[in-house]
Amino acid sequence: MTSYYSLSLITILFSLLIPNLIATRPVKDPEIIVQAVQRSINASLIRRNLEEGSSCLTGNPIDDCWKCDSKWDKNRQKLADCAVGFGKNATGGKDGKIYVVTDSSDNDVVNPKNGTLRHAVIQDEPLWIIFERDMVIKLKVELIMNSYKTIDGRGANVHITGGGCITIQSITNIIIHGINIHECKPAGNTNVRSSPGHFGHRGISDGDAVNIFGSKHIWVDHVTLSNCDDGLIDAVEGSSLITISNSLFTQQDKVMLLGHNDAYTADKSMQVTIAFNHFGEGLTQRIPRIRHGYVHVVNNDYTKWKMYAMGGSAAPTILSQGNRFLAPDDEKSKEATKYENAPKSEWQKWNWKSEGDEFLNGAFFTSSSRVINSSNAAFFTSSSRSSSSSSASDISAKAVTLVPKLTANAGALKCKKGFAC
Repeated sequence: MTSYYSLSLITILFSLLIPNLIATRPVKDPEIIVQAVQRSINASLIRRNLEEGSSCLTGNPIDDCWKCDSKWDKNRQKLADCAVGFGKNATGGKDGKIYVVTDSSDNDVVNPKNGTLRHAVIQDEPLWIIFERDMVIKLKVELIMNSYKTIDGRGANVHITGGGCITIQSITNIIIHGINIHECKPAGNTNVRSSPGHFGHRGISDGDAVNIFGSKHIWVDHVTLSNCDDGLIDAVEGSSLITISNSLFTQQDKVMLLGHNDAYTADKSMQVTIAFNHFGEGLTQRIPRIRHGYVHVVNNDYTKWKMYAMGGSAAPTILSQGNRFLAPDDEKSKEATKYENAPKSEWQKWNWKSEGDEFLNGAFFTSSSRVINSSNAAFFTSSSRSSSSSSASDISAKAVTLVPKLTANAGALKCKKGFAC
């Protein structure tokens, strides 16, 4: 039986959410409202349990590092010490100044106004960027970031949409945390500033939520992404040392692309960790699609993808551990994998392995004939290692039965000052 507390909470949440949703953009799917309400209820119940003395630890190593601290807003930069996987050394704006975004406008992309997000991300020095209040930032063109920046949306309801959206190109040490990115569309063919001392002409962008191009030490965490014209996250042209974690992906055809094209062999050095994400309903393919390199996919929740989950085309190494794959209800058999552009005689020599995964509703994973695990992945040969990389993804999979708990708070959090998130 639903408690009076739950009914009251639902009523309050609807009264708060609906006006905000209407004010920002039309709601295309009522299910989005239901999911948002449920996540808010879960967050509220967690806070209530904390007040009653219950532990908020979930076993998620990233969240357990900082999320239980009721004074998180006084020590925001501790977050930089909490990453795991290949992107664990991304410092973002750690030890830099706090920059408060006070203005949601994006009117001048060559000489951005002080106090805007665009002005913050192009600065040369390390910055930890936070937001004064809830805001919707509608970009005119892609937001080109400079190195050593953290975008930290905790404590505010921040939406980024419009042209672009976020471009991480030929830079290093970026953390993106706690924001919503959606409805990103192609834009450009104009001058755009990328640093205080440089602006240049940009062509038309693809319309990705986050485009990582030739960059390293990148961490995307607790971000909600949906409904962009091209993809949600692309990492191409030699990008590496990336962790994508605790994020919520919904309502998208092409979700995540790792690798520029099959002929671009520089991407063989790519190392990506994908952990504790919820790949929700309305996703079709590329969750992710990998061309080269090594990708560790661990403790994610896959819900009713339409075409395939993981795919690859140029002999990538994929280690899938402790993931839950729930196939659509209307299909008796649903493959989670797709070997692209290669006959069976070739892809059998690749390195794809499922280890401790759970398959529901007829889902299944087709492994290659090669044997790999987290410590002996064939990708890690003496010739491919460098001083900036480790020999493994540095994250151990939890039991798949824990995946619902580990991913329960995926997406942008509703953090309130004075309370654990």
